Amino acid sequence: MKIVTDCAADLTKIEARDLDICVAPLYINFPDGQVDSNNLTADEFYTRLEAMQPTIPSTAQPSEGEFRQIYENASIGGEDVLSIHISSGLSGTLNAARLAAQHATGQAVTIFDSLTLSGGERFQVLAAAQFARAGWTIQSILQRLEEIRRSSEVIYTLDTLSYLARGGRIGRVQALAGALLKVKPIITVDHTDGKYSTIGRARTVQKALEEITEILSKRYNRELIWVTVLHGQYAEKAQDLARLLQERLNIGKLEIMRISPVLGVHTGPGIVGAAAMPMRLAPPTLSTANQT
Repeated sequence: MKIVTDCAADLTKIEARDLDICVAPLYINFPDGQVDSNNLTADEFYTRLEAMQPTIPSTAQPSEGEFRQIYENASIGGEDVLSIHISSGLSGTLNAARLAAQHATGQAVTIFDSLTLSGGERFQVLAAAQFARAGWTIQSILQRLEEIRRSSEVIYTLDTLSYLARGGRIGRVQALAGALLKVKPIITVDHTDGKYSTIGRARTVQKALEEITEILSKRYNRELIWVTVLHGQYAEKAQDLARLLQERLNIGKLEIMRISPVLGVHTGPGIVGAAAMPMRLAPPTLSTANQT
């Protein structure tokens, strides 16, 4: 079985290569042309983003035709395809994939809505690839993906609301009010519709990190979990969050990673947060020691 995803899943190039995962592009439209965000490092992106201020680039999904080509290439070896994508509540990527799957002429293509993004989507994609290698049926993999989807959390904070406002993700009045009050939102992805939901506010980023830790502590209690701390260009705060989580949660696997540039368009460099899921749902091959 061939696994297809998109670059919002925050896979490393090594993970995609070693697990033979096809990563569909998501595009960033800069003034001088469109760039596949797979081809930009995080720091290259933030350098270009800073140079554009006060405007920001736009983003674009793959076309139906691009997905049809991806599925045709993926099924050359006679394998069926499982295509896992960024939440349909946040992007039209899944719809383009679904339309392409309906016209696929090779093997069967199954579309799965992650209802999340970033680290949460990454958990699902890595698990699917490992279970496929272990010989699981498509039905068994989909059942496990649904469990992971229900049991995972993606939660983050921002040092400024200005990028969300300029990208049209929130109103400018709301962003201005947040800036005046020095409010740092605590945002998650809702399990029911896969859309952003603000579940808290704090006066400083550090207080927001403490609140994120408290929320995840209540969610998982002492259950053994896999945690991926994610940030844009905020390494110091990512380390702070990792330390807080290690102090309060029962962590079996910990990683610190950068979010995809295509997600950073709408958040700016000052994003930091975490994705978490129970280790009991992860493939044994992914249940390795802590990494940072």
